[in-house]
Amino acid sequence: MIKSDTLENTKDFRISVAPMMDWTTKDYRFFARLFNPNIILYTEMVTTGAILFGGANRHLDYNHEEHPIVLQLGGSNPKDLATCSKMAQDWGYDEVNLNVGCPSDRVQNNKIGACLMAEPDLVAECIAEMQNAVDIPVTVKHRIGIDDMQSYEEMLHFVDTVAKTGCHNFIVHARIALLQGLSPKENRDVPPLRYEDVYRLKQERPNLLIEINGGIKTFAETQYHLQHVDGVMIGREAYHNPYLLAEIGQLWNLDLPDRFEIIDQMLPYIAQRMQEGAPLSIITRHILGLFQNLPGARKWRQALSGGNAKTFADVENAILNIKEAMKRTEDYLIKHQVQS
Repeated sequence: MIKSDTLENTKDFRISVAPMMDWTTKDYRFFARLFNPNIILYTEMVTTGAILFGGANRHLDYNHEEHPIVLQLGGSNPKDLATCSKMAQDWGYDEVNLNVGCPSDRVQNNKIGACLMAEPDLVAECIAEMQNAVDIPVTVKHRIGIDDMQSYEEMLHFVDTVAKTGCHNFIVHARIALLQGLSPKENRDVPPLRYEDVYRLKQERPNLLIEINGGIKTFAETQYHLQHVDGVMIGREAYHNPYLLAEIGQLWNLDLPDRFEIIDQMLPYIAQRMQEGAPLSIITRHILGLFQNLPGARKWRQALSGGNAKTFADVENAILNIKEAMKRTEDYLIKHQVQS
């Protein structure tokens, strides 16, 4: 396993891909790693109950290539969170993160996610227990506010309360969450972004490591935010347009990879996963955005998501089908004189 100091090798800033339910699976994370060796990858949020009672292997296993990788936990029982944090460390995770930002009704009912912002003392107790259980970093991802707690001062009180435990890394989604009035999807778009609140938090608490999240879609935006905070977490754009992760590699002076070479590197992994019993469509759904913003994007998506791409169960034919999709896309790009 990679040592827990993996995260210390990323200069003086952090770039990460947000935890996203049903999206940041181990198949997506393997794919994302091919674009950039330095970005920090997060699992989907995993509840403590799922780990303790639903099979640890199923929820904790990952590919060695995914490092640096963070396990995000959902829960509010300090003892259970401590137990799962220790399991994460034993599994080789580089860091563990507590979700205090998810606005889903389902997790609210179990006192998980953004609703915990109303209970900073409980969150502090959870973080303290988690830190006592492990040597790897323990971090918090939260909103700038919820419902009637929308002021900067209330967010600052939350952060200060948790920081007293010794936790110094906060990932801040720069939107409030309206738990009673909006759906989870609406809570990702409707409340306005208040980046200035996150900037102010860093200014007033310079000893804390503050990362910003929410609505960030370009390399230029990432560069701008890094002038004000210590890190940038990118969400849906990193999934729909994964080549953005390659573009962000310029922060480390990395060369831009060729998209077709990335798929060539992905093919052995796809074959291995299919041999393990994974349906082809479960894997290829994560790579549909490879050519996003290029003229060949639609051709690529059609080739992978239509026709036989969903039904091939034979590994050899599945790989052949993907190679044919690559050839058709490459021919289209050459015809239109587009650099891949």
